[in-house]
This record gives sequence, structure tokens and C-alpha cells, in this order.
Amino acid sequence: MDYLIRPVRADEWLRMKELRLVALADPVAPVAFLETTAQALVRPDSFWQERTAGVSHGTAARQFVAETPDGELVGTVVVLVEDIGAKDIFGVEITAPQAHLVGVFVRAEHRGIGLTERLFASAIDWAWSLDAPPVERVRLYVHEDNPRAQGFYRKIGFVPTGLTAPLDNKAGGVDREMELVRA
Repeated sequence: MDYLIRPVRADEWLRMKELRLVALADPVAPVAFLETTAQALVRPDSFWQERTAGVSHGTAARQFVAETPDGELVGTVVVLVEDIGAKDIFGVEITAPQAHLVGVFVRAEHRGIGLTERLFASAIDWAWSLDAPPVERVRLYVHEDNPRAQGFYRKIGFVPTGLTAPLDNKAGGVDREMELVRA
């Protein structure tokens, strides 16, 4: 099957809500996402509309999706551009222009065929294309109890930085930062 990897469109908010709910219902969701299904379900439509619009254009964030030939959205990754001096979601101050990958998900029946690699390639290429200022690294956090994801990230070139962030969500434990530095 030939999949299209592309940026999300603002008018696809309902489809993105559905994909997010599928992701949050995945068995690995407690260690992969900071949000729960219960939290997502009570969000108003305006939240999903604004969220999708905010990652559909501009240079602050971009969401990429994997789409089947019949139009089903089966995977996603979000790139957040983090400005120097800002604080990230864990309260750590940003000291260099960087991008942060979040919300990685591929539907179970479409895993193992290279979609995540293609989503990451599009997301990272987009981050490297930014020039005001140029992104120096792309990072992500992965839960200490998610060895499958850790292995995938290593396979595509991400390395642990040693930075950790304790979690106070249902899963607990810590997320470990990994990075890919611009060559």
C-alpha cells in the first residue's frame, strides 16, 4: 500500500481528534502520552479545532500524518519549535534553537512497515528547513518503560542526553530525553 506523508490541514480537526482518541486507547498509551482518554474526551470541539489549526501552518509547530490511498489517517507526529529562553513542558529552559517531537502514533495494523520512519523523516526535514533561527537539534522524550520506542529512536539516530523528567501521571516513572543533533 502506498501511503502519503503530509502536513495536517486545519479542517481535519475531527479526524485528528479521532486519531488521538485511538492513540490514547493503545495499550502503551500510559507510558507514551501525558494525556488520558478521559481528559481528551471532555475537551470541547474548539480545543480540537484550535489545536489542529495551530499545527497546520507557520513555523512554530507542524503535524505530519500518514494517509492511506483511501484517505484514512493512520499515523502522526508533531514537531514543536522551542525558542531560546522559553521553558519546555517539563519546566526546563531552552538554551538553543531546537525542535521537540511529540504525539508519535501509528495505528497497530499499520506498524512495522516503515511509516514511523517516514513520518519522522518528514518531521525532521521540516525542522531542519527552518532558518530563523536554524534548529540545532531535534529532541524527544521517551518513558523509561518503553523499550520498543527507545530502540526505534536509537535506530534512526537519536541518542540519550542523560536528561530525565519525572512524571506525575498515571504511569509515573521518568521520561528520558533523546536527541538528534544537526550534522
